Amino acid sequence: MQSKDQLGNTHHFKSVPQRIVSLVPSQTELLVDLGLTDNIVGLTKFCVHPEHLRKSKTVIGGTKKVNKEKIEALAPDIIIANKEENTQEIVESLGELAPVWVSDIYTVEDSLEFIAAMGALFNKNSIADQLIASINGEREQFRAHIKDQKRLKVAYLIWKNPFMAAGQATFIGDLMRENGFENMIEDPEGRYPEVSHELLTQADLVLLSSEPYPFKQEDAAQLSAQLHKPVKLVDGEYFSWYGSRLKDAYAYFKQMR
Repeated sequence: MQSKDQLGNTHHFKSVPQRIVSLVPSQTELLVDLGLTDNIVGLTKFCVHPEHLRKSKTVIGGTKKVNKEKIEALAPDIIIANKEENTQEIVESLGELAPVWVSDIYTVEDSLEFIAAMGALFNKNSIADQLIASINGEREQFRAHIKDQKRLKVAYLIWKNPFMAAGQATFIGDLMRENGFENMIEDPEGRYPEVSHELLTQADLVLLSSEPYPFKQEDAAQLSAQLHKPVKLVDGEYFSWYGSRLKDAYAYFKQMR
């Protein structure tokens, strides 16, 4: 059998891969929701959902730095990576051990394509189809919910000192569009550019993500007082985790709005 990843690379397998190493938290969560918990042999220290998983699996490092020897000892049939989260060096190095299937996700459509690909690769088509249908149903309901709401100019901050924001050509940027927000961050040279205090004063709303920088409520209160603008702390997982997390994201967005 063969499977083409989202970079266009075709990987060949003698049979359905059984031993999986996952290098990205949201992809690990998807594999679990596809019924592949027992097949996951290695994951990162950031794979926190479900919470119990790291206790029973081998932690092979983070997303930017992995322990190749640990991964080799796990004898994986496949390694699941992501273009943005994992470096090209990691992908090339681990390719010496097993096929590295790389996702490349900028939009909800990319994420749905990834879910379908994982369903096909691991013979979990039925579960994947149900998951995609659930996400699309929640998506349509949310679109109806916000269709008459005012379009706001929004900045979504992911880092502090300096402030950095998610640009338009990101998965976060696409979920901002899903929310009917106008992402005011133009990023011709970087997807997560530094932004000035002055620029933030032009926003109708500033969102502070809970990750990767762990913004807190006090950060939101302080920045709101400085800008004289609404500033809201949001759950970064619902804005940046693709895969099965999307099935709950739209309910969160509705509550947030």
